[in-house]
Amino acid sequence: MRVVSGTCKGRPLKAVPGTGTRPTTDKVKESLFNIIGPYFDGGTVLDLFAGSGGLGIEALSRGLDKAIFIDREYKAIQTVRANLEACHFIDQSEVFKNDSERALKAIIKRELVFRLILLDPPYKKQKLVTLLEQIHNARLLDQEGHIVCEHSSTIVLPENVEGFIKTRYEVYGMIAISIYHWNHGDFE
Repeated sequence: MRVVSGTCKGRPLKAVPGTGTRPTTDKVKESLFNIIGPYFDGGTVLDLFAGSGGLGIEALSRGLDKAIFIDREYKAIQTVRANLEACHFIDQSEVFKNDSERALKAIIKRELVFRLILLDPPYKKQKLVTLLEQIHNARLLDQEGHIVCEHSSTIVLPENVEGFIKTRYEVYGMIAISIYHWNHGDFE
């Protein structure tokens, strides 16, 4: 596992020890960022189920200014911090050990807005539609932003969730990616 492109291109990243976390492969990461980027001119990324932090770090490497990493597992938090240090992104990042629901409530209170929101929950415990609804209702996504949902290829997410529209769906073997944007008629 490595950073695919940008300022930290080629830098190796540590994986979370054990079998509880499945990192996004470099192939999927590269394809994903070619769809939504491939590079950015600032903004903030929320990596809500961070795992090793690989997706959020890729976003920083490709030009986002700031990142918030959330994971409920202590080993994941340690791995995210080690990977951020290796890439010299500590000063641009906040890392929190928390579950997704509590973390979203705290983020909503801070009135933050994100250019990119990454949702890659454990496949067996996914509540992606509920998370998309919460993100919509709190207006956490920038008008030009992207929400990336990584899920099992056996799951098909709805075309519309609240004011978001699915603009891309890609399958990579057992993994699928659904990308949502604001339906601009619904953005207020």
